[in-house]
Amino acid sequence: MDLWQLLLTLALAGSSDAFSGSEPTAAILSRASWSLQSVNPGLKTNSSKEPKFTKCRSPERETFSCHWTDTVHHGSKSLGPIQLFYTRRNIQEQTQEWKECPDYVSAGENSCYFNSSFTSVWIPYCIKLTSNGDTVDGKCFSVDEIVQPDPPIALNWTLLNVSLTGIHADIQVRWEAPPNADIQKGWMVLEYELQYKEVNETKWKMMDPILSTSVPVYSLKVDKEYEVRVRSKRRNSGNYGEFSEVLYVTLPQMNQFTCEEDFYFPWLLIIIFGIFGLTVMLFVFLFSKQQRKEN
Repeated sequence: MDLWQLLLTLALAGSSDAFSGSEPTAAILSRASWSLQSVNPGLKTNSSKEPKFTKCRSPERETFSCHWTDTVHHGSKSLGPIQLFYTRRNIQEQTQEWKECPDYVSAGENSCYFNSSFTSVWIPYCIKLTSNGDTVDGKCFSVDEIVQPDPPIALNWTLLNVSLTGIHADIQVRWEAPPNADIQKGWMVLEYELQYKEVNETKWKMMDPILSTSVPVYSLKVDKEYEVRVRSKRRNSGNYGEFSEVLYVTLPQMNQFTCEEDFYFPWLLIIIFGIFGLTVMLFVFLFSKQQRKEN
């Protein structure tokens, strides 16, 4: 019955277009396509998206990699293997030669890796994804624009001091620069951002960016557990890298007796020494007065 409805629809559409000329051909084909899908839902047009570049990143200005989406094309046989081609826009060269990706393996699936032999910091790149010779996506950039350092490593913390009331504490957080960032020779100058929060909170507190690899964090509650993380970027660049592994900070709670003892102990010493001093002065005064009477 559905097949007869399809044939009837095509016939009516064809006769309407032939005699009245009032309906565009595109609308007829669209209606016919909808009817065909109703008869056989397996025959659908390819609605999946084509592969797109997701990011290009250089961790240390010496190498970089580009990644693209792994799109599954259901029911499509026209899409061939995805290839990446690149060209360097050198103004000294008369023609721009497109070359294929030098390494599809090192950076993982759906990626292309450019080692130091293929990386030039100051020469812009253009890249494109192709399938069966057709370009499906493309972009241009310089390596300086895509620098995102690896996460800092070796996070640790030390206790600076505890308040007299025993309620708050200050700590010093330290870390090391990413191992592959050549900061000793000045090839990269990194800026760090530290974030922290209580374990049960969702919003991170951000500290101002710094150039050093340590920073104090003040007024943490001693009865809470905190999470600390750090990320970095090139100085004067807007591209932060990924965060480090989370550092957990747990401060032991001070009991009330210890707090009161720490708080009153100095005053007790002052009172004792004060009374002792006054006693000595009074004894000396009375002794000297007695000596004058005897003379």
